[in-house]
Amino acid sequence: MRREEFERLASGRVLLLDGATGSELRKRGMPVGVSTELWALEHPGVILELQRAYVDAGSDIIYAPTFSANRMGLEMHGIADRLHEINAGLVKLSKQAANGRALVAGDITTTGKPLEPVGTLSYQALYDVYREQAAILAEAGADLLVAETMLSVDETVCAVEAARSVCDLPIMCSLTMEADGHLLFGGTATEAVETLQAVGADAVGLNCSVGPDQLESVVASMKAVAQVPVIAKPNAGLPVMDEQGRAHYSMDPDTFARAMIRLIQAGATLVGGCCGTDPEYIRRLREKREQGAGNSEQ
Repeated sequence: MRREEFERLASGRVLLLDGATGSELRKRGMPVGVSTELWALEHPGVILELQRAYVDAGSDIIYAPTFSANRMGLEMHGIADRLHEINAGLVKLSKQAANGRALVAGDITTTGKPLEPVGTLSYQALYDVYREQAAILAEAGADLLVAETMLSVDETVCAVEAARSVCDLPIMCSLTMEADGHLLFGGTATEAVETLQAVGADAVGLNCSVGPDQLESVVASMKAVAQVPVIAKPNAGLPVMDEQGRAHYSMDPDTFARAMIRLIQAGATLVGGCCGTDPEYIRRLREKREQGAGNSEQ
């Protein structure tokens, strides 16, 4: 997909993203401590079932489960030598699941390591990591790219510049932030929008973080300075941990969907769910949108 096509597609309408992947794979048997990406590749039936359910629920864009499949992330599991196989294989599975009914975004994320001078990671080292993964995702047939759950503006700029150096696919960027709009590694939501759209991001917004009921003012502030579509892909509220260490989120699908409609009315036009959401959350959001409450003109 060319950037101009994405701009036309996302102009003046609400597009649905997918919901959670990691927490859903845990429900389907993925153990703690393994590489999510390798597990998904080795259990194709599970990821195909989940992603087809998102497409059936109404997702216009699904994320290939390549989240941490960069060289640094895979090195933590001793499988960096399988970087190409994992990324290309997961894009192939996602394209199979979409079957032409949804676009597939190649997914990249933070390394979790702050850049110099705050941390020890150099910009060039991070650039090389993102450039390598983005090139594989593009070659494998991803329709677009998404840099999500990013922790700072600087690392997200790095991801955009790295992607731009190897392909001309659209790239969406979403950062995780506090309910007041502050990023975890410094900066604010509005600064993120202004900086990232200036360096070529095709959509900017937030994901993970907290529930949609706490983000209306943040989305409105982003929309006020945005020249590109605004993304909102929050968690299903705040998690509560049970005795087995499993997270349970506070918002049911209907409550989540109602809160998401308020984010659409505040200016978000690329919307979905993150931790704690499943295909039913996307289905309820689609139904609310079809009822007219999600019309950005209302």
